[in-house]
Amino acid sequence: MSEPRSDFLRAIVERGYMHQCTDLDGLDGLAQDGRVVAYVGYDCTGPSLHVGHLLSIMILRWFQQTGHKPIVLMGGGTTKVGDPSGRDTTRQLLTDAQIAENMASIKQKFTNFITFGDGPTDAVMVNNADWLEDLQYIPFLRDFGRHFSINRMLGFDSVKLRLEREQPLSFLEFNYMILQAYDFLELSRRHGCVLQMGGSDQWGNIVNGVELARRVDNRALFGLTSPLLTTASGAKMGKTAQGAVWLNAEQLSPYDYWQYWRNVDDADVGRFLRLFTELPLDEIARLEALQGQELNEAKKVLADATTGLCHGEAAAEEAAETARRTFEAGTAGSALPSIDVPQAELEAGVLAYELFNRAGLCKSNGEARRLIKGGGGRVNDIAIGEELHKVTADDIDGEGLIKLSAGKKRHALVKPV
Repeated sequence: MSEPRSDFLRAIVERGYMHQCTDLDGLDGLAQDGRVVAYVGYDCTGPSLHVGHLLSIMILRWFQQTGHKPIVLMGGGTTKVGDPSGRDTTRQLLTDAQIAENMASIKQKFTNFITFGDGPTDAVMVNNADWLEDLQYIPFLRDFGRHFSINRMLGFDSVKLRLEREQPLSFLEFNYMILQAYDFLELSRRHGCVLQMGGSDQWGNIVNGVELARRVDNRALFGLTSPLLTTASGAKMGKTAQGAVWLNAEQLSPYDYWQYWRNVDDADVGRFLRLFTELPLDEIARLEALQGQELNEAKKVLADATTGLCHGEAAAEEAAETARRTFEAGTAGSALPSIDVPQAELEAGVLAYELFNRAGLCKSNGEARRLIKGGGGRVNDIAIGEELHKVTADDIDGEGLIKLSAGKKRHALVKPV
């Protein structure tokens, strides 16, 4: 198609969010003519979303800022089934209490990115358990199951890849795509929702919803997907050697979140500035053209902007100042991750590898011992000489802290209590 006419699709295309759309010209015309209602769904499989979800959250943000109404659909019902998309194994089934706890934890983060309320473009948050919990199974299968071809369902990537790898796919999971399609139909009936958005692994599920609404209600709905992102190194977006890059501060500190963006590959800087910040495109072009050490300034801009969106400007400024003090001034910053250790324990001496593990710099004592043995462990910026080195009260610095470092980029503080 030619350049999109609607503000929403123009932003989506120019900044690199677009992968597939069921009817791009039709959606463009609809978005240009008036306010559109769209949704993205999020299952409650953990206490926080992670950076892998951030692309769809940013699309919802642009959607709202260009004059449209977003729906955040919480999967209180579908989480009980488990989405097989992109997985080789069956998800662990969660209890109702776990799902409710995860949902409450996830909800709070969305208010940093989009505005909720009763206005025409204010976002709303709904829970698909509101309609899925009350479904009568046999009537549901008779009314809606007959619109789904098993032959076609077996051809979708979420199913085909699992079968090709000879990994089990339960009948419970196989129902997921029907339930997601039904979600779209229900949201179109209840809220006038005409667009579902998601990652490219959701394409089959989204198309199912578009076709179900056409067959059952003769409704014209649309689907739009974003690319599944990998970093320049080929790693899946949002995953690091230390684990997922969580959005909630309880799971990952704002400082560590800032550091994730500060340390992205040089080749990713321009793309991530377009996708995860709202900087003007001409400013992004200037930043990504920087070379050598100057590119580090662009990475700091990226880290400041992404952390500001996720955790607020104050947290971003504190993280940046902590990084400056840690790396440039050579002192410890207050926003570094920290652990409390009893003064008496330090008086007796604590094995350094145990502290590295407790501080989250290593996943186990064994990993911490290997780090120290390889010369990568430091206490107060001084390399640890031996594997069984003990950290004592004598290591407490003038600020009343002990700084632990795993390599050059990961740090934590020990606070005597």
